[in-house]
Amino acid sequence: MALEVAASGGHNLLMSGPPGAGKSMLAARLPGILPQLAPRERLEISVIESLSSPRGGVRLADRRPFRTPHHSASMAALIGGGRQAKPGEISLAHCGVLFLDELPEFSRQTLDALRQPVETGRVDVAGAEAHVSYHARFQLVAAMNPCRCGHADDAALACHRLPLCRHEYLARLSGPLLDRFDIRINVPPVPLSQMIDDAKGEASIDVAARVAVAQAAQIERQDCLNARLDGEALRKLAAPDAKGRKLLDAVINESGVTARGFNRILRVARSLADLAGRDTLADKDIATALVWRGH
Repeated sequence: MALEVAASGGHNLLMSGPPGAGKSMLAARLPGILPQLAPRERLEISVIESLSSPRGGVRLADRRPFRTPHHSASMAALIGGGRQAKPGEISLAHCGVLFLDELPEFSRQTLDALRQPVETGRVDVAGAEAHVSYHARFQLVAAMNPCRCGHADDAALACHRLPLCRHEYLARLSGPLLDRFDIRINVPPVPLSQMIDDAKGEASIDVAARVAVAQAAQIERQDCLNARLDGEALRKLAAPDAKGRKLLDAVINESGVTARGFNRILRVARSLADLAGRDTLADKDIATALVWRGH
């Protein structure tokens, strides 16, 4: 459900769970439920790819990018740089998905450099021979373990350093970076009994159909996805009903949510309402968005 909502509204998503829970698999499925590329998007992706290709001859893009840089990637590899100011992974993920697995293992400096492009959709890259501004409007999806050993939530497997192990691991991520994730979910391990069960889940093509309808409604209504809504338009289009307002006021007064966090709660709730075909945000939309923000 979180993946569908993230796809429909273009929201950034952070998944936390033990090794083998399926976080990477879920992230890899995200491009399959996103709508087909528009002609302008195909052209922009192809231009960026041609600039990064040493041989040239890049064909017109026919699918959304899914970039998965390793956590050892340098600042230049992720953001862009070098003598000729080549585009980095965030630009190569333009109109697609940038997946950062083992998020806390990336360097703090590299992760904090993502904050501005995530907000603006562009990145300025300076090199010895060039200074270039590239598109970088990507959907950020990240995965992480709850601690270094990965089993903080399982008493039978957890290491002896808890809770210090968890605190040290999470301290690698800055608050402003975490604030950029609209949706944060825990991914529990799948029971072995379910892994050998013959029951099948919903196919990606069915989820993609709902996502396409929701995105089309957003573009027609506001000319952008919900993740980009801001200012007066956000207040007008993401106004909750009376019950939703009461719930939002109660939580906001107690939890100390930042202004950015407040806006992201409304954006996610707007996407939930769009998938349900509602014009006004219901209290359950607000409740789900609050839970996904950790409140």
